[in-house]
Amino acid sequence: MLVFFKERLAFLSVPKTGTTAYESALRVRADMSISEPPMLKHAPVYRYNRFVRPMFLKVCDTELELMAVMRHPVSWLGSWWRYRQRPFMAGKPNATHGISFDDFVLAYMKGNKPGFADVGSQFKFLEAQPNGVGVTHLFRYEDQPRLQAFLCARLDVSLNLARENVSPEMPLNLSPEVEKRFRRKFSDEFDLYNSIA
Repeated sequence: MLVFFKERLAFLSVPKTGTTAYESALRVRADMSISEPPMLKHAPVYRYNRFVRPMFLKVCDTELELMAVMRHPVSWLGSWWRYRQRPFMAGKPNATHGISFDDFVLAYMKGNKPGFADVGSQFKFLEAQPNGVGVTHLFRYEDQPRLQAFLCARLDVSLNLARENVSPEMPLNLSPEVEKRFRRKFSDEFDLYNSIA
């Protein structure tokens, strides 16, 4: 998570949406950078609302706007599947070696997910809170020019991004039947993604 106090902006770090590269590029420009531990680096809206927002509201009498990036739901799961196939993951409980993408998505759809498919939810991460706190500026991972233009204008910076924390290149072969089931069961994810202007 990056906080730009003067610009009244907090950049939430949705996992597997390329935010590590933005954090590296903007860390020196940010007023606050939370890169560890992962549960704070990747604080969803509800955790931001509970712990970070009160600090700025009570101490500085300031409300920050939230920005975040969302990846297409199939691509997002694909990134997790590929990420957990890195060589050093071999033999670990969360590894996806020997598991097809179809089987990964099917496991993700279970109520009691196995560890390798328990990767959270972008919709839950970004879900607005009952008190109205939610993401003000939401960008598609697939539309990097729009995201970068926003950051350059809002922060008055030039961006020099390097690829970081990248998943191995592998084809994503998702059968039409599994994709149909995934789209039906997780329609909230797709609706949110499709609502991004």
